Amino acid sequence: MPYPDLLEVQLKSFQDFFQLDTTAENRKNEGLYKVFMENFPITDTRNNFVLEFIDYYVDPPRYSIDECLERGLTYSVPLKAKLKLYCTDPEHEDFDTVVQDVYFGTIPYMTPRGTFVINGAERVIVSQLHRSPGVFFGQSTHTNGTKLYSARIIPFKGSWIEFATDINNVMYAYIDRKKKLPVTTLLRAIGFESDRQILEIFDLAEEVKVTKANLKKVVGQRLAARVLKTWVEDFVDEDTGEVVSIERNEIIIDRETVLEERHIEDIVESGAKSILIHKEAPGSIDFSIVYNTLQKDPCNSEKEAVVYIYRQLRNSEPPDEATARDVIEKLFFSDKRYDLGDVGRFRINKKLSLDISPEVRVLTREDMIAIIKYLISLINSKTDVDDIDHLSNRRVRTVGEQLANQFSVGFVRMARTIRERMNVRDNEVFTPVDLINAKTLSSVINSFFGTNQLSQFMDQTNPLAEMTHKRRLSALGPGGLSRERAGFEVRDVHYTHYGRLCPIETPEGPNIGLISSLCVYAKISDMGFIETPYRKVEDGVVDLKNSDVVYLSAEEEEGLVIAQANAPLDDKGHFLNADKIKARYEGDFPVVTDKEVNLMDVAPNQIASIAASLIPFLEHDDANRALMGSNMMRQAVPLVMPEAPIVGTGLEDDMIGDSRIQIVAEGNGEVVFSDATQIQVKYERTDEEKLVSFDPEVTTYNLPRYRKTNQNTSITLKPIVRKGEQVTKGQILTEGYSTQKGELALGRNLKVAFMPWKGYNFEDAIVISERMMRDDIFTSVHVDEYIMEVRDTKRGVEELTSDIPNVSEDATKDLDENGIIRIGANIKPGDILIGKITPKGESDPSPEEKLLRAIFGDKAGDVKDASLKAQPSLFGVVVDKKLFSRANRDGKKSKAAEKAQLEKLDMAFNEQAEVLRSRLLEKLAVLLKDKTTAGIRDYFGVEIVAKGTRFTQKMLGEIDFLNVAADKWTGDAHLDSLVEKTINNYIIKYKEADAVLKRDKYNLTNGDELPAGIIQLAKVYIAKKRKLRVGDKMAGRHGNKGIVAKVVRDEDMPFLEDGSIVDIVLNPLGVPSRMNLGQIYETVLGWAGRELGLKFATPIFDGASLEQINEYTAQAGVPRSGRTYLFDGGTGERFDQPATVGVIYMLKLGHMVDDKMHARSIGPYSLITQQPLGGKAQFGGQRFGEMEVWALEAFGAANILQEILTIKSDDVMGRAKAYEAIVKGDNLPQAGIPESLNVLLHELRGLAISVKLD
Repeated sequence: MPYPDLLEVQLKSFQDFFQLDTTAENRKNEGLYKVFMENFPITDTRNNFVLEFIDYYVDPPRYSIDECLERGLTYSVPLKAKLKLYCTDPEHEDFDTVVQDVYFGTIPYMTPRGTFVINGAERVIVSQLHRSPGVFFGQSTHTNGTKLYSARIIPFKGSWIEFATDINNVMYAYIDRKKKLPVTTLLRAIGFESDRQILEIFDLAEEVKVTKANLKKVVGQRLAARVLKTWVEDFVDEDTGEVVSIERNEIIIDRETVLEERHIEDIVESGAKSILIHKEAPGSIDFSIVYNTLQKDPCNSEKEAVVYIYRQLRNSEPPDEATARDVIEKLFFSDKRYDLGDVGRFRINKKLSLDISPEVRVLTREDMIAIIKYLISLINSKTDVDDIDHLSNRRVRTVGEQLANQFSVGFVRMARTIRERMNVRDNEVFTPVDLINAKTLSSVINSFFGTNQLSQFMDQTNPLAEMTHKRRLSALGPGGLSRERAGFEVRDVHYTHYGRLCPIETPEGPNIGLISSLCVYAKISDMGFIETPYRKVEDGVVDLKNSDVVYLSAEEEEGLVIAQANAPLDDKGHFLNADKIKARYEGDFPVVTDKEVNLMDVAPNQIASIAASLIPFLEHDDANRALMGSNMMRQAVPLVMPEAPIVGTGLEDDMIGDSRIQIVAEGNGEVVFSDATQIQVKYERTDEEKLVSFDPEVTTYNLPRYRKTNQNTSITLKPIVRKGEQVTKGQILTEGYSTQKGELALGRNLKVAFMPWKGYNFEDAIVISERMMRDDIFTSVHVDEYIMEVRDTKRGVEELTSDIPNVSEDATKDLDENGIIRIGANIKPGDILIGKITPKGESDPSPEEKLLRAIFGDKAGDVKDASLKAQPSLFGVVVDKKLFSRANRDGKKSKAAEKAQLEKLDMAFNEQAEVLRSRLLEKLAVLLKDKTTAGIRDYFGVEIVAKGTRFTQKMLGEIDFLNVAADKWTGDAHLDSLVEKTINNYIIKYKEADAVLKRDKYNLTNGDELPAGIIQLAKVYIAKKRKLRVGDKMAGRHGNKGIVAKVVRDEDMPFLEDGSIVDIVLNPLGVPSRMNLGQIYETVLGWAGRELGLKFATPIFDGASLEQINEYTAQAGVPRSGRTYLFDGGTGERFDQPATVGVIYMLKLGHMVDDKMHARSIGPYSLITQQPLGGKAQFGGQRFGEMEVWALEAFGAANILQEILTIKSDDVMGRAKAYEAIVKGDNLPQAGIPESLNVLLHELRGLAISVKLD
């Protein structure tokens, strides 16, 4: 079965959120549209003014994705909404209804690759796995061994309510986890006022009419409800003098009393119409908890219950009964405050077998009663508790939903300010634009993209890392779990993960099991549940058509028997071993007959994620090592000369196609130009397509060269098509960035020998041949970005220049007039990359001084060198540089020039717009020749051309196409769709041109967009070529990782009988204990593949068998199982035992020794303790810690120890004196007092303890 689009999780979710390609009438009530509908209309407090929402749309982005990455901007679109403001108050007759397009701020927009560009960096919004709204039944054990049961109702928004039992078998309701009240009190408050009504819910009481004869019959039975004497008293309110009546209750006989003869008189006198006595409990269910709870219930009527609950919630007396009722109403029954969401209502209905409409998204009385009844049956062990880790109880919040939540927050804030503004503007005329402040929404959205835990800096090491990051699911984040609190159960693999969450790919460390990856075939349903596909099996016959595959969620799959994907079938879909089929049934693995099977898996790798599916022979690896393998493939750096694996799994090309990194043909066509910088393709188009399109005939693709990624690896694409070549839709046109010929290529195929080699491959170390370095087999290019900001300081303006005081000419020979190094310059540590001078001046210069300096230009004296220099260990070549500046505002002359340029821009735009319009008119004239109109309306639905009018050039020329409804012009559906497409394409082109105009004008008047306080920004990009060296980390795909320990000359490497040397020697002891035998299978099959010139795809769990491997090794003339004798390169002697030899796929990982090796003699010190800083980034030293001190103390090395703890660390005076002594050749002075002791003394003084040193 073909794989679904692997980026659908991100792209579809975002499209569903914005719904830009659907018209307002056809939009589904979800995403942004739903948020608008929930928050509008907005009215003022007197309901005089109403602001209504009609529609929303977005304009094209001002900058392209590449420009945003270069300039450090956010790739965003302006959001605009059409709003209508009208007045309902007859007094305001002068107020006209206003319909306006209102700007709502710029919203970050998803790129076609599923990422967001925020401040010049690509980010990903990770989907969150959280508890689904609905009801959960749980059980815990009290310290005394009593089992406690609970039912928790989790809404989408609103208060949590929990029903729970305690050790005395009483049921309480907890509101928001803190306020506690007996369940019966809550039932009274929601309308079950009397004991009788409560008992009737559970059918527990029998009513007896009060007569002496009747009461005599039931003597000896227990009362189910209190007998109350009720009367009304009048009393005078002292404040108002009114006469107020109040209801009084007196308990005559309490509940649970056994009726005796003496009670009869009291009951008759009380005036009660009837009494309730216990009925024998129906069935075997024990309802004693209801009676126990009634005993604990302090209330007797609805009014008392409502007041009691108000008191519990607010810790104060209610002002009146209505207020108290209102509070309870709002808590659970008001859709403004409480929302179960579609999911919550769906789950509650399903769990409790209710039939409440999906539209009712608040709690109802039926819900509460059903939950209490279910809880009672749970207490009686008639039903089971819920499994919280079952995937039917967890759902996914995708990008779209997270954005919708943020928009909701922004709109609620905005609505508040709109109401305030409406209330203030009572009599004056105002418009929707006056009411809306776009910053409110922008600030919420920007803080979400900038600071939210689920908005992450994209892992861009290689295409697999990108893809995996976009398909990641995290249980952390707002509203999710925290690392510290998550126990073992949440992290563990659950049987419902099958085909939904990968059991293999998850981080090692504190996040294990909390962050997981979506399986290859998994999809996310509209409700947010993860679904996986199955083939239908009816009466023992499998439906083999891919079109009939069913996607099921974890809940829908319950109770079904599912066969494995590789169960043997014949052509018709019958099982070959019909009576012994391995199957899954919930958490169990029975062997069943074909008639019992309901479904069948679609593919063996359905269980795994992309990364795990890329490991060949995964079935022969231990799961822990497979986990490491799938995680390390994401760390493989793109090589200069990548090579696709000989032994793959068949997913390599699908992954690259879906990753959207390589350039893919949009249709069938011909390559008209191709070189290292661009590819031009002329696509075949039908006459109709040509007619409606405004695009040029030839499509041009620019290829990136040394483009820096987030992880400082580089993207360089080169074409794999030539001029004149025919291409088909979906064909990949480029390679590079870990891709070869359209396949993922993270590493290289190497000839390997598994044998010890002079102890150099002890403990996972790796021995490689010199050829790896010489032939650039594992060479990668890394690009670093260096930034220099120019600010306006208090002491004057900084300046970029190559004229730097006290610096030799030789040091500045490669700098241009702006002080930025030239492209192509070779860099070594200490070189100046960007020259900058900054004013020195201890005090601010006086006006006279400034004047003299301006006249005589005495610069050198008052500026200091603040240049950016290459750090130690930086060797490379400058590949690019950029300079961004704000506009220069110097006097009238530049203003006049600016005005002229602005006019020039306007003229150019007007010309372009005119050309576009004339092209549109030509196209429409062709389409609408000899046709009559079915009525043309404008943007607001007002008819501008009457029905039946004939289309003419003149008539078309008078239409404003930017504000016209483009649909239903002629009544002929096909023609109408062509007209609509043509006009929409025109509008898109017009808006793009308009965005370019606005941008160019902005650049002219304001210069480049730069952060506040920065005048200029210079960037230099340096490419570093890294060959494989000793200390670099390498790994295979099976979790077999190691460090290069020695690079051996070719002639010293072990060689085979035919004289060919091996490229890499691995330690055989790394295999048995790690149990990752997949690498041995891969090695042997890889050797056969290299000899035969073949590539293999062995899908996981359905890979090549030992017999098939032996067939290929026999064909290739390779020793069976790869065992052969090797010869020592140094002596030429044969080694005593045969070793396993073959071809293995190895990766170079991002942990490179060049980034880690570091040494310091002198450097920066911490300001407070005066001790050297730590870490390479701070140019710090090695910490000589507590245990190291013990070691020197044990040796009695007193002088060395004193030196380390004082003059080499924080004895400030001693450091200076020691330097002097070394310069003069004297003996080192005595050590002084370490600064950290002074810090301690100061801290003690802060505690008012005086310490003196003698």
